[in-house]
Amino acid sequence: MTASTIRVSDPGGFELRRVLAEDGSALLPGDHAPLPPRGELAELYRAMLTTRLLDDRMLKLQRQGRVAFVGTATGLEASVHGSAAAFRPEDWVFSALREGGAAVQRGMPLEQYAAHMFGNAEDTAKGRQMTNHFQHPEGNFVSWSSVIGTQLPQAVGAAMAFQRRGEPQVVCAYSGDGATSSNGFHSALNFAAVYKAPVVFVVIDNGWAISVPSSKQTASRCYGDKARAYGMPGCDVDGNDVLACYRATQEGADRARAGGGPSLVALRSYRIGGHSSSDDPTKYRDPDEVEHWEQRDPLDRFAAYLRAEGLLDDALQAEWTAAITARIAAVVQRAEKVGPPPLETLVEDVYADPPKHLRRQVIEALRVIAEKGEADAVEGKFPL
Repeated sequence: MTASTIRVSDPGGFELRRVLAEDGSALLPGDHAPLPPRGELAELYRAMLTTRLLDDRMLKLQRQGRVAFVGTATGLEASVHGSAAAFRPEDWVFSALREGGAAVQRGMPLEQYAAHMFGNAEDTAKGRQMTNHFQHPEGNFVSWSSVIGTQLPQAVGAAMAFQRRGEPQVVCAYSGDGATSSNGFHSALNFAAVYKAPVVFVVIDNGWAISVPSSKQTASRCYGDKARAYGMPGCDVDGNDVLACYRATQEGADRARAGGGPSLVALRSYRIGGHSSSDDPTKYRDPDEVEHWEQRDPLDRFAAYLRAEGLLDDALQAEWTAAITARIAAVVQRAEKVGPPPLETLVEDVYADPPKHLRRQVIEALRVIAEKGEADAVEGKFPL
């Protein structure tokens, strides 16, 4: 399944790569550039739909006080899933805040997703990470840190390790537009370019770095231009066009796998919701801007294309929506019944064998709990 990429003007004065028009129609007939096989297109839409429904449910749970924190990807699903689809199972993914759906796309069971959101005893992070900071070792999906940009040098280090060992893996390093102003971004791109590390930097430009617009954090015309300063190719892509996102990222992954070094792919999209469940975007965004992007929903756009290709219809779409919604409800119900991680897990994973002083502290804590019961839950608001 192939289609041509054309460039369209963006209001910011630069060109965006695009495969699908905004109404979902293919812009030009096929060429030999990569696109997902026809048989995988419907599954790509299903992955996007799963993320949309997961985010909706998790945000509702947060508003009910049942989970602590959510950073949704609503409006960004084409950027997340189109780019993630370009990487092989053996490749590694270093995520930012909104790529949890990519972990599911790479095999994370929804049970693990929900366990992490509740921080229960089945959470693979053992309740240590803030919610929405996913990890999935089996899918080579690395746990994210809230410190902006720190995952980028780590991603380059992993890529250089694969390179030095002669292993074929490629690394995907996600960031938001805000992270391009971080020290980690500069260090990562500079190291990667000098050593030709097999890594693709995927910048999901969602319009706002919390409340800071691009115009206030960079003088560059676009984020793809930043690659030139580091001696690597970069491009800007319509991030609501899932096929264009896939194609541009696939080209970068192919380049890295062939020994050509790193590249930067900037996907221009828009987060419809707030930065997080603790953010009120009405304080800094014009509602007309939000409405403009809501009318360019990436799910609607891709669905229109699939319908024209005979791969989706109303009945199938309704069936998938009902099935995914029911599945999410079931895993949430189960996750809420699972207790917290055992207290002794606090001292695991730092030492192969916890030293005596930590063992004593755990024993004392267990004694206090047995005598006096659990401490009252602390109520408060997360500051971000």
